[in-house]
Amino acid sequence: MKSPLLTLPGAVPAEGVDEGVAAHYGDLFREQRALADGTGFVDLSHRGVVTVTGPERLGWLHLLLTQHVSELPPHQATEALILSAHGHIEHALYLVDDGETVWAHVEPGTQEALIAYLESMKFFYRAEVADRTADIAVVHLPAGSIAEVPEGVVVRETPYGRDLFLPRADLESYAGKAGPPAGILAHEALRVEQHRPRLGFETDHRTIPHELGWIGGAVHLQKGCYRGQETVARVQNLGRPPRRLVFLHLDGSEVHLPTPGTEIRLADDGPDGRRIGFVTTSARHHELGPVALALIKRNVPVDARLIAGETAAAQETIVEP
Repeated sequence: MKSPLLTLPGAVPAEGVDEGVAAHYGDLFREQRALADGTGFVDLSHRGVVTVTGPERLGWLHLLLTQHVSELPPHQATEALILSAHGHIEHALYLVDDGETVWAHVEPGTQEALIAYLESMKFFYRAEVADRTADIAVVHLPAGSIAEVPEGVVVRETPYGRDLFLPRADLESYAGKAGPPAGILAHEALRVEQHRPRLGFETDHRTIPHELGWIGGAVHLQKGCYRGQETVARVQNLGRPPRRLVFLHLDGSEVHLPTPGTEIRLADDGPDGRRIGFVTTSARHHELGPVALALIKRNVPVDARLIAGETAAAQETIVEP
């Protein structure tokens, strides 16, 4: 779904998963600094929006999600995952309940598969699932923003800012009042700085929540059964995940960033050494320079010097080995 904000001055379209919104509006670092200072907004209108209504919505979702939501207070934001039977991550939901409806935004293009799964698990529960992507757009206001929120708009407030579920028809008019726009690349650079994983970027077909530090934030360890819980409990109580998420400070003298999927090796072994991981997201940060998130083998020493492709990289621990 192509955003009308791509007509704003300087807008350069994003590519890949984030196609449909702006990558930037002409000045990536200025846009990052604005978000870091609590000004401006990010157009996330390409993300999927799913709602669940009905008197049993929270109790029903509680049975399916990794998060404890049966008693979720109105207007309290949370995150949740849906796992496979083997504990691998299939969906990530960013939720809030307004007292009558659960609102969730999800990765672009994943809402249809998510809804199909939810519908298959509905049975006799009084809950209705709807795809609201066509009429609701997600807009992100950074932490510290004093931008006004229109009356009646559902807000998901987190330490990183506020996600607005805005009527898509109001997107252009709201953009004119919300301050300078920032593109998805600025939003992604701050996400990398904040060590926050993203489905489809930090995940592959075998990723489990422990590898990304999603235990606690999106996975509640004291709730009842859900699909994949056996794997979560086994790894939590008896073992360690095979991989761990790390933050990389990259050599700033390199012209090009290592792209997602770039293989990581120990610097002492050189570029022909054994593969120990791969880059998941890379970005140019307005203060930190070139940085990245990566998944590496759990047993790699935390002080080991790494290379991503041919780029030297120093690791910072996110998930403990």
